[in-house]
Amino acid sequence: MESYYLFSSGELRRKDNVLRLTAKDGRFKDLKVEMTQEIFLFGEIDLNTKCLDFSGRLGIPIHIFNYYGFYSGTYYPKESNVSGDLLVKQALAYADSEKRLEIAQQFIEAASYNIVRNLRYYNNREKDLEEEIHQIKLLRKEITKTNDIQMLMGTEGNIRKNYYGSWSKIINQEIDFKKRVKRPPDNMINTLISFVNSLIYTTCLAEIYKTQLNATISYLHEPSSRRFSLCLDISEVFKPLIGDRLIFSLLNRGVLTENDFEQGSNFCYMKSAARMRVLQAYDLRLKETIKHRTLGRNVTYRHLIRLECYKLIKHLMEDKKYEGFKIWW
Repeated sequence: MESYYLFSSGELRRKDNVLRLTAKDGRFKDLKVEMTQEIFLFGEIDLNTKCLDFSGRLGIPIHIFNYYGFYSGTYYPKESNVSGDLLVKQALAYADSEKRLEIAQQFIEAASYNIVRNLRYYNNREKDLEEEIHQIKLLRKEITKTNDIQMLMGTEGNIRKNYYGSWSKIINQEIDFKKRVKRPPDNMINTLISFVNSLIYTTCLAEIYKTQLNATISYLHEPSSRRFSLCLDISEVFKPLIGDRLIFSLLNRGVLTENDFEQGSNFCYMKSAARMRVLQAYDLRLKETIKHRTLGRNVTYRHLIRLECYKLIKHLMEDKKYEGFKIWW
């Protein structure tokens, strides 16, 4: 299965049993729909209802990014893999503050563990991150002591603050990065984090779609009428492995530099050519494989996200307690 990242200006239309992207100069590219799992649109591409109907019936989400590369939204196909029983249990787990907190704590427990693994990796490469590791380990002990979501989010915020404070040591470039700024991102690091995190969010959305989970009912993040908040929950677990390691690699290998970014009046954005390089690296990262300790076979990083959804389903169906994914290699 393939993900298509489309930058060209033009039209995306249904042509017989394919989706055809036609550029303004008349050149076209046919997308093999039977091999397509999601489509990312970055250019000024026109769609018609036939295209949306066709992609919807095939279960292909279309993710839309604006001119500056910021995520705008997703055309989400009608759900076909549904379970009323699971939906009820998913909602009841959210409504029960104790059950909700239990799941949310697992998301942060796993995410913070994976953060420490990242720091250990670079500490072993003479980056001197012992103090950051020590501070985050102390904060991790507070996770199970939290008694509500707000308190848990405060602990998570402190962990992230210490983690982001170490990035100037990890990254082999002179960077002006002191804190995380999201809306809008104000420098190249914040812009890169926002862009990569939005990719992880959309990947989680595509994988949730393939399961019977409802993407709008979440536990760590508050459900909202304008977002698929469960994607935000699951994204937390995989940001250190998929997103942060990708960012470190791109910057430390010099694939991206300050020249790849433009400063607007009150925000920073990535140039189109740089976004293409990030997308190529991201796609390759999702296709990387690791031998799964339980399954005994190689699985891709993308499939690890689907497996996380299945683990959550088992927890909600009271089959097996959910434990967030932790890097074991």
